[in-house]
Amino acid sequence: MSDKTPLRRTVARHGQLRSPGPVSQLLKIIGIVLAVVLVSGVGVAAYVGTTLLNTVAENSVDLEGQESVPPDIGAYKGGFNMLLVGVDACEPEYAEMFGKRCEDRDGDATLNDTNLLVHVSDAPRRVTVVSIPRDTMLAIPSCTDEEGNTHSAMSKQPLNSAWEYGGLNCVAQTVTELTGQDIQYAASVTWGGVIEITNAIGGVEVCLASGIKDKATGLDMEAGNHTIQGYEALQFLRTRKGVGDGSDLGRIGNQQQYMSSLARKMLSSEVLGDVGTMLKLADTAVNNLTTSSTLTPMTIAQIALALKDVPTSDIVFVQYPTATDPDDANKVVPSWEAAGELFAAIEANQPLEITHENNENEGVVVEEAPTTEEPVEPVEPTETATPAPDASETAVALPDSIKGNSAAQQTCSNGNVKD
Repeated sequence: MSDKTPLRRTVARHGQLRSPGPVSQLLKIIGIVLAVVLVSGVGVAAYVGTTLLNTVAENSVDLEGQESVPPDIGAYKGGFNMLLVGVDACEPEYAEMFGKRCEDRDGDATLNDTNLLVHVSDAPRRVTVVSIPRDTMLAIPSCTDEEGNTHSAMSKQPLNSAWEYGGLNCVAQTVTELTGQDIQYAASVTWGGVIEITNAIGGVEVCLASGIKDKATGLDMEAGNHTIQGYEALQFLRTRKGVGDGSDLGRIGNQQQYMSSLARKMLSSEVLGDVGTMLKLADTAVNNLTTSSTLTPMTIAQIALALKDVPTSDIVFVQYPTATDPDDANKVVPSWEAAGELFAAIEANQPLEITHENNENEGVVVEEAPTTEEPVEPVEPTETATPAPDASETAVALPDSIKGNSAAQQTCSNGNVKD
């Protein structure tokens, strides 16, 4: 990526894009962590080996150029990558919920409106979720669609058009070309899948610093804490005009709040300690996800076991750095230099420090944790003092153009209804 000319990042509004931006990023991580979580329970292995195994095999997709994957994720030195994609397919059983959004869509292509690249490192395990804006203009490689039609490579198209040219496989190839990261596993979820999955988990708590009113999605919520699920959760994840400056970039921050809260709930005893909830979650997720053929139930189980002890401070959500497209103010282009620094830090498996400070245009505001302890006087070093941390554990300060937060941080929606 270093051979690319870095672009200066400017503030841009993406409020006039035709598509109201669908599924959230959380939808996908939910699917993974979700089905994933099922492994910790007693007697789950037998269920995984029969019903889930058959369902996953029927809905799987081969990733082009995919090397054979090892039977144990521990064989990946340095970690592995998983792509989670949310698509705006209007399924008949849910279409009426979306009104005009799903009317007369026979000629409209399905779009990959949410794109998450999840990196899981090893020794120690850390999770970094990179949200790539759907309006990022980039090169799309030659892809073959479900009908066997081969589409020529294109030098500059929006990321959310990749699904049209070859489904999950094409999105994976496009993200690999953008980031330079090989993708071992992939999964996609539809709007209906999001609704069913959030119902299965029993809802996720979100915080609103100010209220949200959005005619495009029909969302109307007051400031404060809310537990949302089903259709309301989808409205929350889709809202763009209801948060920050009304841009798709602001919406990503709002979706990451949901994902952080989801991660905390998934790792809590409320989910991990309840076998019934885990089984329901697993069944719902598997029946509402399309996965790569490499993402088998047993692999999901291994991932679940690997992630369950990761501290929330080491689960970090970041937004892929972009700059305004010089050819279209409603689109963005990759910020290659900042992206290079991000992936270098991820590959080095170092803790990530977000230096970006949110402003009034962001989708969320960061809630500062109250200080409850008295300040401690510094102690003079002695021969028995704790040794300095290993250099590999020193946090890497990311460029301030990279937005994000860890799952340990509390963020609240920056709604458009101000007092």
